[in-house]
Amino acid sequence: MAETPQRNIIETVKQYGNRLSRFIRGQVKSEEDAEDILQDVWYQLTKVVDLDAIESMSGWLFQVAKNRITDTYRKKKEDALSDLMGEGSDDDDYRFRDILLADAETPEDQFFKDIFWEELMKALNELPENQRTVFVQNELEDSTLQEIADQTGENLKTIISRKRYAVQHLRKRLQRLYDELDNL
Repeated sequence: MAETPQRNIIETVKQYGNRLSRFIRGQVKSEEDAEDILQDVWYQLTKVVDLDAIESMSGWLFQVAKNRITDTYRKKKEDALSDLMGEGSDDDDYRFRDILLADAETPEDQFFKDIFWEELMKALNELPENQRTVFVQNELEDSTLQEIADQTGENLKTIISRKRYAVQHLRKRLQRLYDELDNL
């Protein structure tokens, strides 16, 4: 008698659940993220039509987990860019942030988001090397300003100043683009 897909999934969860859970927990910072990723992996498994077509169940599960972990880190890096939008609660700041960080629901949304990210990269390239490096390490690579200061041997206040100049330039540069798009 052939096993049902539901029975295969139950057996797979029993066989790989603990190992996969430990792997994910070792890769992410919070228990909540680990649980979300694990649930997403199991959900993806339930969407597979023919479980027998998966040659290596272990390989498939861990690859899906790695992809979800990567997605989680990407999302967190996007969230870290929020200080580009200013300190106030101005409505324009939030709309600007929404374009950069929101999930694209339509091709137009994706187009505008792509333009913003492209402009961000161009604006980063306009910065002096030391400002760009500090910004990238702090915002995109999740290094603290203190870690950057320790690594470079620079004074922490110098690193903070470089980051501030980078943020001011990027805010000004991206705000201009936002204003242009807002007037369309």
